[in-house]
Amino acid sequence: MARVSTTDLGDLWSQLGWQPDAGQLALFQHLQDQLRLWNGRLNLTRLVEGDDFWIAQVFDSLWPLVPLINSPRGRGEQGPPLQLIDVGTGGGFPGLALAIALPTAQLTLVDSVQRKVEAVRSMAAALDLGARVSLQAERIEKLGQSSGYRGRFDWALARAVATAPVVAEYLVPLLRPTGRALLYRGQWLPADQIQLEDAARQLRATVVDVATCELPGGRGLRHALQLEPLAPCPRTYPRPVGIPAKHPLGATATAATDAASTAPDQRGQPGQG
Repeated sequence: MARVSTTDLGDLWSQLGWQPDAGQLALFQHLQDQLRLWNGRLNLTRLVEGDDFWIAQVFDSLWPLVPLINSPRGRGEQGPPLQLIDVGTGGGFPGLALAIALPTAQLTLVDSVQRKVEAVRSMAAALDLGARVSLQAERIEKLGQSSGYRGRFDWALARAVATAPVVAEYLVPLLRPTGRALLYRGQWLPADQIQLEDAARQLRATVVDVATCELPGGRGLRHALQLEPLAPCPRTYPRPVGIPAKHPLGATATAATDAASTAPDQRGQPGQG
């Protein structure tokens, strides 16, 4: 399939509210080429060509953080480099897209599947992002209890990993006191909000924003949930490997109900990212 034209992309950036410079646009196009290369070897994702890449991958990765991307801090003009962690990065999204859009940020991309981590590490190196992008093949429950990761990040992100209370338990322990957790979701119902708020209270955090976006090209409605710490997260969390998913926090978290429907994963299927 032919690459999307820069004219079409110009309209996409207008809808996004952010315009990459020529170097950033070239990196996105190179990222698409690298994704094609590695997808042929590992079947990382079906979202590689045309709108699948530019809307369902790039646009969907960036839209919740456009205010940050457009800010002096995001442009690298103010303060120390931002520290972000992408939990369950899969084929490298949203992490690699954000590494391109945030030119001085330091990104840590985490996935429990070693072969995915090696593929994304190679993609980052090919894009000359290796100095700012590090990869970890590990379970997030372990990293969240590690002194090198706990309480370190300005932003902790997860896209299509698990139900919201589970993701919150993964992300909140990683945040510095002024940090934010960002949960990418598809559908979002009042019951989901109640469940997440209850989980956040146990983590000594609070939900501070619920943003919505109708993706271009009829790609559907997306939600982005932001949490911030109110106090240090109890050392109990995250609980040992597998426990958060089996026994989610939250009074109504009796069923991992919509992990399969909250957001498409990077293969274009519901569920795990």
